[in-house]
Amino acid sequence: MIYYKTPEEIESIRECCSLISKTLSGVASKIQPGVPTIDLDSFAEEFIRDNGAEPAFKGYMGFPNSLCISVNEAIVHGIPGNDEIREGDILSIDCGVHKNGFYGDSAYSFLVKQGGDAEKKLLATTRHSLFEGVSQARVGNRIGDISNAIQSCIERAGTYSIVRELVGHG
Repeated sequence: MIYYKTPEEIESIRECCSLISKTLSGVASKIQPGVPTIDLDSFAEEFIRDNGAEPAFKGYMGFPNSLCISVNEAIVHGIPGNDEIREGDILSIDCGVHKNGFYGDSAYSFLVKQGGDAEKKLLATTRHSLFEGVSQARVGNRIGDISNAIQSCIERAGTYSIVRELVGHG
């Protein structure tokens, strides 16, 4: 069942999502070769708390950090640690916040400095697939229309496929 939100609830959700955007922007400014991923997590946690919110992931089902940081082949929910970022790495950073009874959750993938052609193609393909999916998010369409657009775009690239065990984020 879908519960309609009031304008006030929508504004609270918008506030959470805006904070995530600002957090990820701040994290992006700190991404450099040699920086441990735990440093990005520490920055994000402090920034989120300084803005009156709580990191949504920290403590959820025992998750120890504020961000999920997946490096290169790690697909999702990577745990930040002392491993240092290297030039050419792809970092997928997932951030969630909880504020005023609502949650926001978003992820972004970053290419550290100059990556190779394979890394650039992967990120270009996933970005294009995002926009293909968004183009299907309209009145009268179903979630399946969105996911089909994303999957079709990914598969047309010829090199990639959907990780079936990790579908269902909405």
